[in-house]
Amino acid sequence: MALKFDMKSLPPYVRIIMAALPAALLAVAVMILLIMPKQKEIKALEARIDEQNNKIASSQAKAARLEALIKESEQLQKRVKELHELLPADKEITSLLKQISDLATASGLDLKSWRPGQKKEHPSGIVAETPVSISVSGAFHDLGRFLSSLTKLNRIVNVDNIQTGGAQAVRGVNTLAVTFTATAYSLVVPEEAGKK
Repeated sequence: MALKFDMKSLPPYVRIIMAALPAALLAVAVMILLIMPKQKEIKALEARIDEQNNKIASSQAKAARLEALIKESEQLQKRVKELHELLPADKEITSLLKQISDLATASGLDLKSWRPGQKKEHPSGIVAETPVSISVSGAFHDLGRFLSSLTKLNRIVNVDNIQTGGAQAVRGVNTLAVTFTATAYSLVVPEEAGKK
């Protein structure tokens, strides 16, 4: 028994629905099976692109600062070198002390005594102090010339405890007997500080 179905007997809106239904079902199937998964994939890729763009922007900002940071690093290295010149290494302290002695002699002072004291670490822990008790005799201007020459050293030397004795006339020149302590500073090596 065959079922006869006449499309012409159906109302026009039913015929339109029946004609459009296969196309609508096909469109829904394409949306669900093809387009929606691709949309999710596109959103995931767009999120990754945004993340990469943020990383690129961050890297470009760092790269823009790189040159300034390199210049700053060079300036800091130069400053560290200058500070190391002011504070000699412990092994260079002997030559600095000899240089002080030579300056006293070159200034016209008669070096009477030179007694290095015990080296001790400064409370900061960064530098060590090496005091030297010095006794000299000579003219007042020679003493001034010597102290002035100490200020021109590229090292840190502190002069304190200056005591003057009686002035004597030697060959028509008034000479002073002066004692003082010259303290030379040296850089404490980190391994040395660790041992203490």
